[in-house]
Amino acid sequence: MRRLDVMFPSEGCECVAWLYLPEGTRPAPVVVMAHGLGGTREMRLDAFAQRFCEAGYACLVFDYRHFGGSEGEPRQLLDVTKQLQDWKAAIAFARMRADVDGSRLVIWGTSFGGGHVLTTAADNHQVTAVISQCPFTDGMASSFAVPPWTYIKVTARAMRDQLGAWLGAAPVTVALVGKPGATALMAAPDAESGYLQLVPKHSAATFPNFVAARFALQIIRYFPGHKTPRITCPVLFCICDPDTVAPTYTTLRHALRAPKGEIKCYPYGHFDIYVGEAFERVVHDQISFLRRTVPLN
Repeated sequence: MRRLDVMFPSEGCECVAWLYLPEGTRPAPVVVMAHGLGGTREMRLDAFAQRFCEAGYACLVFDYRHFGGSEGEPRQLLDVTKQLQDWKAAIAFARMRADVDGSRLVIWGTSFGGGHVLTTAADNHQVTAVISQCPFTDGMASSFAVPPWTYIKVTARAMRDQLGAWLGAAPVTVALVGKPGATALMAAPDAESGYLQLVPKHSAATFPNFVAARFALQIIRYFPGHKTPRITCPVLFCICDPDTVAPTYTTLRHALRAPKGEIKCYPYGHFDIYVGEAFERVVHDQISFLRRTVPLN
């Protein structure tokens, strides 16, 4: 396989991406991929992309604006509308390339990105198939999974940040992950160790474990699971049970409403699915789904 460093425009900024191309002369179906809450492509998405490419599929793995190697100021600004725009731009870029088969296009998202692919597929009927891994589907359910005192502290910081943004001030930030009781977006017992294990060792010391706090005012109003009945293509839901970030019961309820949904449940936590035995099981199922729904010939 080959891995190319590429860029594509999104709303006046450049998003960076890896383009994986499998062996062979014929353009292959392409899987467009992105991460979850504050994640970048270096956080184990390369492991999934390599397996898909070995199976014969091209992959476009991108960083959202404001994160990783992509442009966008201020840094670490997590905005639902902007990220959905980035998905739209990534799909358009993949469809225009001659070295992949953009007419057979799969979107793959994990965690918060797992919610984005559901929203995107419901609004874009050119998508051939969807893989939604441990997806965020319901802002209310995920917010109620956070201890009340933590939620109050995060919301207070978010309101300060939003007010400052209106006045042109620098962002007020909040931690992405922390220990139980910390003022963080994710503070479940498995969150800090599970999330940070995905950061490559070479960047662990400099990884920005924070985002602009105003995002907490958006998350409670985002319900990608509500759009599952409108998705007309096949969808594979890879659901963790138990899941401390995207509550399992709520995810299952939304997944069952997808007309062509296929559900796989795994006895692992939200952050376990990227490594070890859990990774091997889920990537095997995802490749099987790709071969059935988007065959190579």
